[in-house]
Amino acid sequence: MQTLLARKPITVIRPLDHLNAATCGEFGRQLTTAISAPGVAEVLVDFAEVTFMDSAGLMALVSGLKQAKKMGRRFSICSVSPGIRMILELSKLDRVFKIFENVDTFEAENSCANKHW
Repeated sequence: MQTLLARKPITVIRPLDHLNAATCGEFGRQLTTAISAPGVAEVLVDFAEVTFMDSAGLMALVSGLKQAKKMGRRFSICSVSPGIRMILELSKLDRVFKIFENVDTFEAENSCANKHW
């Protein structure tokens, strides 16, 4: 369902297809594991393959962000489709999440990251 790429200090999670009530449990567990892993400074959720997200998926993202802040870790998202961006804007969460255009722009801003995902 999801791809997890761990390259300390950054972990990239790439959910596939839908982030909804049926899939957010596994997604939430992956976020929790990635955020709490020793040596991880930042988690990036790459939405390139996500075609749909409902309120359950949104809640999983917010929970991940809260956990990351509590642990002093950065939490970002990228490659957000226009439909998902609209959901983030309507919920005003586009002001809360650090959103990058894609993985390349994330890497460019985070020069300490390994450049080869």
